[in-house]
Amino acid sequence: MRIGLLGCGNVGAAFVNLVNERATAIAERTGIRLSITKVAVRDAKASRGVALPAGAFVTDVNSVVEDPDVDLIVEAMGGLSPAREAITAALGKGKPVVTANKALLAETGAEMFAVADATGVDLLFEAAVAGGIPFIRPLRESLRGEPIGRVMGIVNGTTNFILSKMTEEGADYADVLREAQRLGFAEADPTADVEGFDAAAKCAIIASIAFAADVRSADVYREGITSIGANDIAVAHRLGYVIKLLAVAERTKGSEQLSVRVHPAMVPATHPLASVRDAYNAIFVEGAAVGSLMFYGRGAGGDPTASAILGDVIDAAVNLRKETHAMLGSFARPVFTPINDMTSEYLLSFEVLDQPGVLHAITGVFAKNGVSIRAAEQVGIGESARLVFITHSAREASVQQCLGELGGLGVVKSSDGLIRVVEQ
Repeated sequence: MRIGLLGCGNVGAAFVNLVNERATAIAERTGIRLSITKVAVRDAKASRGVALPAGAFVTDVNSVVEDPDVDLIVEAMGGLSPAREAITAALGKGKPVVTANKALLAETGAEMFAVADATGVDLLFEAAVAGGIPFIRPLRESLRGEPIGRVMGIVNGTTNFILSKMTEEGADYADVLREAQRLGFAEADPTADVEGFDAAAKCAIIASIAFAADVRSADVYREGITSIGANDIAVAHRLGYVIKLLAVAERTKGSEQLSVRVHPAMVPATHPLASVRDAYNAIFVEGAAVGSLMFYGRGAGGDPTASAILGDVIDAAVNLRKETHAMLGSFARPVFTPINDMTSEYLLSFEVLDQPGVLHAITGVFAKNGVSIRAAEQVGIGESARLVFITHSAREASVQQCLGELGGLGVVKSSDGLIRVVEQ
């Protein structure tokens, strides 16, 4: 099975090395000998630390896709173009495609899936979500008949590393971000990670497969972690919670609508996701028949991602030899539940004047808007007085209305906003 590789950066090079290392063992188990015959790169003369002849490298993506001596395409370039055109062309020629391109799938996944099904060849993308964790294949195959209610997970290693360090060391966000950049866990420009864009793309893909729906990045409500401070972490710990950046895709209770969102959340310390540390990922699936499942492992990095790509390549090669493919089915646009219509428990924290009547004034605003308080405490006195509340389950719009009205009270000096609480 002759492989054409598009892109040979960190992931692409790791994939080449893994194929070279495992080709004999794979042939013994499957009867298929994998070989990488052509690689499209920006600079064909650059040293890449891979054992391929110099003539294998070209700068024309189309020459790899069109080559009759290439049976299968692995796309590791990233981005929307020319990846989209290359994948579409390869599928049109009956060549299976394996991709790690979460941005493309989160934007045009349903379109790509339809092309793959129409041409009768595989489009596989295990590596696009959660790196080396085998999650997409169980979701699209083993759980295909499962009535899934909710999928939520930690799908971005950078933000989990930052929040883990803040939790365990009491450090500030800015200090931990600098450490993450120094260690290579965060980019020089960390916006895609810390503002939730990366997690939102993965959330869209997860929701699409879990609910057979055409979900795109722009459909995902998104908040990052830049507003989370050491005080939020300390309050969460004191109340028995851990703050994590979660991607959540679920059916709204009592309807066929979907809620897809990425935001910081208070996870009970007893929940399996609370113990996921450092740059690791974990995805928690809740089904009506199967109950709860969790998938855990390294969510990024060249070697784990290359491992996921190789698994897909073997599947695609076997299917191509058998003249079959893994169907994805049709994906219709769903109806989404707006974030303001969602219900949750909330953590709310306010810096207040330390004087009589403050608590009464604040709780009066909650009562007026139909928000019930589950727990309350005062932290500090005098100039540093702070009131912390956890609500019972309430409608998001009602809680946001409370925040707006409380901002106008003279006794409230500032608000830390809200953090949603995961209900077990």
